[in-house]
Amino acid sequence: MASAAEQMAANVSWSAFGKATELRQRILFTIGLLMIYRLGTFIPVPGIDGIALQQFMEEAQAGIGGILSMFTGGALSRMAIFTLGIMPYISASIVMQLLGSMWEPLKNLKKEGEAGRRKLNQYTRYGTVVLATAQAYGLAVSLEAGGLASDPGFFFRASCVITIVGGTMFLMWLGEQITARGIGNGISLIIFVGIIAEIPSALAQFLSQGRTGAISPFVIVGILLMVIVVLTFVVFMERSLRKIHIQYPRQQRGMKIYDGSSSHLPIKVNPAGVIPAIFASALLLLPTTISTFSGGSSGPVMSTILALFGPGQPLYLIFFGGMIIFFTYFYTREVAFKTEDVAENLKNQNGFVPGIRPGKRTEEYLDYVLTRILVLGSGYLALVALLPEIIRAELSIPFYFGGTSVLIIVSVGMDTIQQVQSHLVAHQYEGLIEKSQLRGKRSTTKKKGPSRR
Repeated sequence: MASAAEQMAANVSWSAFGKATELRQRILFTIGLLMIYRLGTFIPVPGIDGIALQQFMEEAQAGIGGILSMFTGGALSRMAIFTLGIMPYISASIVMQLLGSMWEPLKNLKKEGEAGRRKLNQYTRYGTVVLATAQAYGLAVSLEAGGLASDPGFFFRASCVITIVGGTMFLMWLGEQITARGIGNGISLIIFVGIIAEIPSALAQFLSQGRTGAISPFVIVGILLMVIVVLTFVVFMERSLRKIHIQYPRQQRGMKIYDGSSSHLPIKVNPAGVIPAIFASALLLLPTTISTFSGGSSGPVMSTILALFGPGQPLYLIFFGGMIIFFTYFYTREVAFKTEDVAENLKNQNGFVPGIRPGKRTEEYLDYVLTRILVLGSGYLALVALLPEIIRAELSIPFYFGGTSVLIIVSVGMDTIQQVQSHLVAHQYEGLIEKSQLRGKRSTTKKKGPSRR
């Protein structure tokens, strides 16, 4: 039986959307900032040899260069001011969350509530500056070594570092503004828009390979069908829930006695969403971002690492899958669904799982259920992320095609649509409350008729 909120969300129409002025302003604000981001991906870093860069990226497009270009919305292939994208911020977030689960001072900050969260966000920003500076400097040196700088030297390195770090920090600010004043998660939407912007060119390149005979038409049809099946599977898994029955006892308030009620505690099969895949991709891209542009100047150790951990290689697939499974468990337990906090909240609300004592026993039961669910959730994430990688390597598809992109598109799209529906439902509730208040005022202001004698 659907709830009243679900029924109201299902009855949302364009007329209701037109009346929700605040929602419309939020959507326009989000679109405006995302347009600014797309514009920045076409502004090049000063001192780059454009012809040499284009030739290099055409050669690297089928490998790690295609992965980097996809996650940065094409900014890397054009060596724009947003070359690093939002990846330094994601890497800094990974480091802070890992330290927050192991280092006692950061653990105490988490317990301080909103003030502690602000401090952790500030430390994450500092870490973003450090990582972006290191990556930008290494990128500038690699550009010089690869012959992609028109005027190599100190001034080129300085301008490259300042421009790229400034672009990364501006992107981080854009993401925070979208989250606070727009619709959806700003950081996720930036990655989402970057991937969506690269799909038309990748699809055109894929179909052109079929016209030239480089790829069989049966392979093209099979790949398109696989994409449809994977999208359907991801949507089904993202909407899958494990409901735990929660019972509330009979309560007495004053002279009234309220009967006990029951509800369900929903646990998603994939509580962490697309975050584990993004974290794992960021770790894989971190050591290869610089070496991609170093040409033949990389040392023997780096060359061996690149050979073993190149896209499609067995160690690459094993490491990628292992990191996805690890971050699924880690992010779910530390951020998305903390069983200790959930059990404590149920105890404070006098709720309990039938047959399970409140408190520690409930926490252990939730931990047991969550562990079993995450076996399926982490396996699903790893399968969706690795399957396109294996097929791309086996069929020699000449452009990057990854399951992480599919996960990001579906997860961010569904999350954004749910937030839009939530705003529309809240607007409808506000309209109903205003109507009831107006009716109440009218009923109290009616004139009384003459009294009978």
